[in-house]
Amino acid sequence: MDKLKKVLSGNDEDEEEGIVTQISNSSTLSWSTRIKGFIVCFVLGVSLSILGSCLLFLKDGLIIFAVLYTFGNILSLASTCFLMGPVNQFKKMFAKTRIIATLLVIVMFILTLVCAFALKNTALTIVCCVLQFLALTWYSLSYIPFARDAVKKCFGACLE
Repeated sequence: MDKLKKVLSGNDEDEEEGIVTQISNSSTLSWSTRIKGFIVCFVLGVSLSILGSCLLFLKDGLIIFAVLYTFGNILSLASTCFLMGPVNQFKKMFAKTRIIATLLVIVMFILTLVCAFALKNTALTIVCCVLQFLALTWYSLSYIPFARDAVKKCFGACLE
């Protein structure tokens, strides 16, 4: 609306702005659009993961399961790009405090698909999916202050 007012009043100052600023201003999403995008992406990701789990026991269901489960988790993880932006998301993913968790998640995504496509081993694929879930949980806990420390202490106390 402000741009329309500038054009109509003859004060079109966009020529003074750089091309990067113009692209950035035209591609920003409103907060409500970001929330809607996050919700749609996250719900779709969780739905694909659940659907993949349900289709595991069909003929050739192992590959469908691995693909849908992994893609669902990737989509759920990518949904946060709507909230913080893709560049900021990648900066946070590869920050010093969570680089290992991020790499572990990526490795588990790859191993799950390798076990399903190349090895065609059902038990190993399911183990990789469980490890994928645990890696994503550990990664997600890195965003909550002191959550990983609390989990370590809880499991440490359980093992004593």
